[in-house]
Order: sequence, then C-alpha cells, then structure tokens
Amino acid sequence: MDAPTRVLKTLNHEEPDRVPAFESAFENNTIKAHYGMKVGGTTLLKIVQYLPFRTRIVRSLLQKRELVVKSYLDTFKFFRKVKLDIGITITSLFPKKIIRGGFIDEYGRIMKYEKYKGDGTYILGYRGGYFKDFDDYEQCDWYPLDPQEPIRFLHFSAGKEAQKDLNNEIFAIPSVGALMECTWEGFGLENFSRLLAHRKQAKKVFDDRGKFTLEMVKILAESDAKVVLLWDDYGFKNGLFMSPHNYKTLVFPWLKRICHSAHKQDCKIILHSDGDLLEIFEDLIECGIDALHPIEPTTANPEYDIFKLHKKYGDRLTFIGNISPQMLATGAISEIEEYAKRLIRELAPGGGYIFSSGHSINPAVTLDRWQAVLRIREKYGTYPINIPD
Repeated sequence: MDAPTRVLKTLNHEEPDRVPAFESAFENNTIKAHYGMKVGGTTLLKIVQYLPFRTRIVRSLLQKRELVVKSYLDTFKFFRKVKLDIGITITSLFPKKIIRGGFIDEYGRIMKYEKYKGDGTYILGYRGGYFKDFDDYEQCDWYPLDPQEPIRFLHFSAGKEAQKDLNNEIFAIPSVGALMECTWEGFGLENFSRLLAHRKQAKKVFDDRGKFTLEMVKILAESDAKVVLLWDDYGFKNGLFMSPHNYKTLVFPWLKRICHSAHKQDCKIILHSDGDLLEIFEDLIECGIDALHPIEPTTANPEYDIFKLHKKYGDRLTFIGNISPQMLATGAISEIEEYAKRLIRELAPGGGYIFSSGHSINPAVTLDRWQAVLRIREKYGTYPINIPD
C-alpha cells in the first residue's frame, strides 16, 4: 500500500496495512547523519545576510523549481528511510525581509536561527513580532497577502513531483499558516493583547488572516490536494492564548468555512495546535477538522490526555501523536517502548490514529531512543493490531 492510500484510509477511520507515521519537524543532525542525510549549517544565510538585495536573492532561490524539488526530494528520502509516511510542503510563511541571523516572514514573525551545541543542528525559532500596533500592520508594504502568488503553487507542485519521484512512498501534504498563531506572533504577545482590547481592529486582522487561509485552502483543494495541514497553535501548556469566547467569535467562524470548503473538494484538514485545548476541543470538532496533532502530552492539565480524549471523540476525529519529546530525550528505553505500544494498542484499531511524537524531533532526542520508537512501530504497527495488554 502506498503512503497516500495508507494516510487517507486512516483519516477515513479505516484500517490500512500499517499505522502511518508523521513528524511535523525533524531538526536533529545526529539522527539525520546516521541515516545518511547530508547535514550542515546555514552557510548561505550567513553570506547572504551581509549582501545588498539580500531579500531579493533569497526569494529568487525559493522560486527556483529545480532547487525546491531537490530540497523536498532529499527530505522525503530521509523520511522514507525512517519510515515516515507524510512530508510537509509549505505554501505560506515565506521570508519577506532578511535580517541578521534570520528573517521576518510574511506574517510579521521575526524568526532567527540558533545553533544547538550538542550536534550543530540549526533551529529556527520565533524571536518576536514585527508589528507594533494596528496602524503599523495596516501600513506594512507587503499586505494584504496574495494567495495567488506563484511561489505558493510552485512549492505545492514541487512536493507532488518529489512524491511521484519516490513512487508515492511519501505523501506530500501542503501546509499553510492559519489564524491565531500567525496573528499573535506577528505582533508579539504583549502588543497582541492590546490589540484585543480594540474589537474592530482585532476582527480586521483575524478576517485578513481568515480570507487568505480560506482562499489558499480552496486553491489547494481545487488543485487536487487531498489533505491540507493548518499551522495554528491555540494554546500553551497552562491553557489557551485567549478566551474561548474570542476563539468562537474571531477564529472558529473562519475555521468552519475553511473545513467546509476543503470537504466540498474531498480534501481533509489536519490542524496542528500545541497546548491545552480542552476548553475548545468540542468546538474544534464542530468546525469540521479531520485530525488533530500533536495532543501535547506535557500540558499542566491531566484531563488533556490522548487516551481519555480518544475514548470520547475517537469516532469523530483522527488523533496524531503523542510521545513526549522530553521522554525521547531523557526517558528510559523501556518507558518509551511501553508508551509507544500503548498508543498503538489503544488508538490504532479501526484506523483514526497516526503515530507521531508529541511535537517534533528536536536535537535533544537521542538516536537510541528514536530507534526504540522505530522498533515498536515496525513490530506492532501492522494491521490487524495485536499487542498484549
């Protein structure tokens, strides 16, 4: 069975040949090097950041089809070696301005690279918002975002080409930044909190994001995307970024339209959202999302538990996750193996479960612990599921 069939059967709550696997990001040079993937630093960025017209240079490179296809192909080949089924491509979040050590993306997020001392992995991290207030946002020279910008479809089609080159052993899924995460990060949390006090201004920004995301999903679905992933963190470990009322009035009307638009074209929606989402969990399902990643396992709320949630909502939602990255960095091998077996045993029968970490594979994850996860998935992840309790 090929990867697209495996993933789509799972999202339809049917049993494929084996449990599919996914990671939202794989930033770990040690593991990559072990499986033969070339690893390096950010030499190009270090050079480009000092050049005139640096933003134009980077944007030009991001639009060279042969380079984009090769980049996805190299990444997907690594995913194939570690038996992941999904490879993410991007249709937004592109750099708009190159700065020292990183860039400002099209949502106004200041992103910079930081080197992990352990193995030299460069991690791209959020460093603050570019917009000081609503007027600053309105006067930005790259707004409104254009869903028809050629770079977006180029990356989508390049991912599909890489998938075809690998005989569908990897399922290329396009992704797009959505409403909440990109909005607050563009302003920074403090400025965003002030924005919420001005209702009309806040609604205008969220509506801008909603219109763009809706149009992007429409374009992708009409171009035969079978699944789209939305990047949109709604919470942190202790709760939500804003009140449930604000989500219900500013975010969810758009999310519902986005899901409806995708479903009209037989396209599924995966939502990636970190944090404790318990207060809005039923709202997310009512909006129509098909799957949720990663059901973060290290929140402060013991009720935000993937096994409890699956018992209540497992017939309405596909669950993706949720082995703790902390466990993968410091946990006992036996602990990791037992938890991975429990996930497969309790969540995978009948479909509706995709195996994954509780966020991503960061540089602190050790090779032996990652290989323990691989062993469990290989040994027990074949249907019909049969794991002794």
